[in-house]
Amino acid sequence: MIEQLQRLPGVGPKTAQRLALHILKRPEAEVEALAQALLEAKKQVGLCKVCFHLSAEPVCEICRNSNRDNNTICVVADSRDVIALEKTREYHGKYHVLGGVISPMDGIGPEQLTVQSLVQRVSQQQPKEVILAIGPSVEGETTTLYVGQLLKPFTKVTRIAFGLPVGGDLEYADEVTLARALEGRRELD
Repeated sequence: MIEQLQRLPGVGPKTAQRLALHILKRPEAEVEALAQALLEAKKQVGLCKVCFHLSAEPVCEICRNSNRDNNTICVVADSRDVIALEKTREYHGKYHVLGGVISPMDGIGPEQLTVQSLVQRVSQQQPKEVILAIGPSVEGETTTLYVGQLLKPFTKVTRIAFGLPVGGDLEYADEVTLARALEGRRELD
């Protein structure tokens, strides 16, 4: 059990041991409920056929929501990014999940991602703006530049600003983060 738990992201040997011991101490009914929930989730949850976000339905709740702005598509690397953006309650458009970032070192090229589906979607739907919300890693930058070039003929393409976290000190920020914070500056309201 410990070996299997260690396969989960962010779970090291000590955490896996602690989780295993906790599970063993729980009543059998709770352990069965956990196992059943895992199996059901694996069977029922797939990808939305429109945006490729996780969904138990063929089309996810966000894509089905008629109150969402159809003129804006936010492109992210994976479903965790959709969840993070939704928590802000600031974005009201639709999404497109690429399924990762371009990483030649890991054997991931555009053909392993949902890039072609995105280009087809944008060319057909003609949204007013596509926002690229992909992390600022080397792979993220490569993906952003590649996807941006493909989409520019069809619509306005923007990217989210990057900068300093709230509570962060300038002296501890790296040069790239400081440069991005300067580039993404805006006028005070």
